[in-house]
Amino acid sequence: MHPAIVTLPELKLLDEGFTAVQSDAQALIANLTEAQGAWRPHPAAWSVAECLDHLAATNRIYIRAMQPSADAARAANKLRRRPAVPGFLGAWFVRSLEPPAKIKTKSPKSIKPRTAPALADACAAFLVFHAEAQNFLRANADLDLAAILFPNPFLKGLRFSLATGLHVIPAHERRHLYQARTVLAAATQAKPT
Repeated sequence: MHPAIVTLPELKLLDEGFTAVQSDAQALIANLTEAQGAWRPHPAAWSVAECLDHLAATNRIYIRAMQPSADAARAANKLRRRPAVPGFLGAWFVRSLEPPAKIKTKSPKSIKPRTAPALADACAAFLVFHAEAQNFLRANADLDLAAILFPNPFLKGLRFSLATGLHVIPAHERRHLYQARTVLAAATQAKPT
């Protein structure tokens, strides 16, 4: 862990948020069967496995978009000058992602889940790319994350600060873990007694 995370409250809180999401995801799937992970409340809904698969794809693309900006900032020695928090618009966007979903949008094709992914595969991919996002935070905590911009890979023409991107990831994860828990609750209600 980068020393900056240990001493700076907003980074410590963000890092703890990543850790909490990982724990929540692991608790969610701890005793699920493949059949439970693949169940959908209706044909247009996503299963638990599809929620995790979507998060893995989204995180992979997001980090790939953020990395070049972090690398360029490191090469230019753009070190921390302000707290790593989103600006006004970025903070609004992060809040809009928190569960329960207030605004529903269609996912871009690049991050739609695979058709019927195995729960074990989707969970493994999610954990890999979730860890990559948390490691990105830890490796770049000393940079001026609130000032370094990257092109949002899903909203063309829009640039976010790395701080916004790092807050978007766990908020988006919480949103879809909430969605997955809703699917599990519906599955429980759908079972005949």
